[in-house]
Amino acid sequence: MLDMLGAIGLDPLYLILIIPTLLLSLWAQFTVKSTFSKYSNERCAKGITGSGAAALLLKSNNINDVAVEPVKGSLTDHYSPGEKKLRLSEPVFGISTISAVGVAAHEAGHAIQHATKWGPLALRSVLVPIANIGSQFGPTMAIIGFGITAVGGLIDSIASLLITGGILLFSGAVLFYIITLPVEFNASNRAIAILRSGNVLSEDELKKVRKVLNAAAMTYIASALTAIANLIRLILLSKRRR
Repeated sequence: MLDMLGAIGLDPLYLILIIPTLLLSLWAQFTVKSTFSKYSNERCAKGITGSGAAALLLKSNNINDVAVEPVKGSLTDHYSPGEKKLRLSEPVFGISTISAVGVAAHEAGHAIQHATKWGPLALRSVLVPIANIGSQFGPTMAIIGFGITAVGGLIDSIASLLITGGILLFSGAVLFYIITLPVEFNASNRAIAILRSGNVLSEDELKKVRKVLNAAAMTYIASALTAIANLIRLILLSKRRR
C-alpha cells in the first residue's frame, strides 16, 4: 500500500501521519469556538464576571502582585509571567457568563502555577526559546538535508548532519508541546477546584465550565499530536534514506 502511494507521487507518511492530525486540529478549533460561543450565552446565577473570577482565584492563593487587565480580541486571554499580568479578552473581562468565568479562572490557574513555582510550568518556560528555534528551523534543516541527498549524495555527510540536527532541534519543540499538556490540564483543575470550594458556581454550572475547558484542551492535544506525527515522519524518512 505504501509503495503504491509512493508510485503515484504521494507521500504515504504524510497521508498516514500528518493528514489525520491536521483534521483533528481543525475539528478542535471548531469545537472550542462553538463551545465558547454556546456558553457565552449562559449567564452565571451569582453574576460573577470573568475579571471577578480571576481576582477571586488570585486572592484565594494570596497572590497580590498580578494585575488583571482587558485585552482586545476574542480568545486572546493569557497570563504573562514576565509582566505578572493576567489579560482577559473582551468577551471575558467584564462579562458574567459560563465561558467568561471558565476562561478567566483557567488563566488565573496559570498565575497560581507561576506563583507556586510549579515544576512543569517552570520547565515549559525554559523550553520556550528551544521550541521557537526548533519549530522554525528544525523541519527546514531536515528537508534541506533530504534535498541534498536527492541531488546526488556527493555531500552525504553534510546532508546527514542537517537531517540529524533538524530532527534534534524539532524534538525540543515536540517536548514543549508535550509538557504543555499537563500545564494546561492542571490550570483547569485548579480553576474548577477553587470555583467549587468558593461556592462561586453551582455544580451544573461547573459541568458547563468543564466542557468549555475540555474543548480548549483539545486544541493543545491536537497540536501535540501533530508535532509528534511530524517528528515520527522525519525520523522514518531519515531511516528510509539509509
